[in-house]
Formats: sequence, structure tokens, C-alpha cells
Amino acid sequence: MKLSAAVVALGALAQETRLGIFRALVQAGPAGMAAGELARLLDVPPPTLSFHLRDLVAAGLASATRNGRSIGYRADFASMDALMAFLSDNCCGGNPALCAPAAPKSAKSKPAKGARA
Repeated sequence: MKLSAAVVALGALAQETRLGIFRALVQAGPAGMAAGELARLLDVPPPTLSFHLRDLVAAGLASATRNGRSIGYRADFASMDALMAFLSDNCCGGNPALCAPAAPKSAKSKPAKGARA
């Protein structure tokens, strides 16, 4: 991933509502979620949700698919993986065995902020 693309992706995630939306899409997996379902889950008004989803799509972190009258969104896992690889590139001077795990592995993770479990 190029530096400019990483800056755009990180900028898109550097806002509370967009980060919550992205986390909800990641938790939904490859099937993604309908926009209406996202709005209800995160308690975000549809116009606000649309505004933030446009930024996530423009940053390459999400994609949209029209299904009749509704639009479904899903996280772009390849872009997420590329961003994570960019952030951890050459971790510990190129010796990742010296680095602590990036995130603790747990059976249950906290839901995205604003999301209802």
C-alpha cells in the first residue's frame, strides 16, 4: 500500500461514526449489511450514514452493492489487510518475533461503539 492510500484510509477511520460503521461491517463478514440495518444497529440517521459510507467507499475500505431498492455494504477485507500490513511493515526492525502481538486473541470482542450487541 502506498503512503497516500494509507493516509486516506486512516483519515476515513479517524472519525467515531465511520470507525463504528467500519467495525460493524467487519463484524458482519463478507455478507455485509444493508444500509437500513446499519442505520438501526448504530442508531445513525440514514442521511448521516450515507455521508459516512461515501467516505469509507471512497477510501477503498468498503464497497456498495445495489439489491433492488436497497444498497448493501461490506468491508473490503483486502484493503483492511493491506492497511494492517502497511502499519506493521518492518515491525521491530524487520524481526516480528520480537514484537508483542498486535491484538489479543479473544473469543468475544467488544461490539463497535454505538453498536448494540
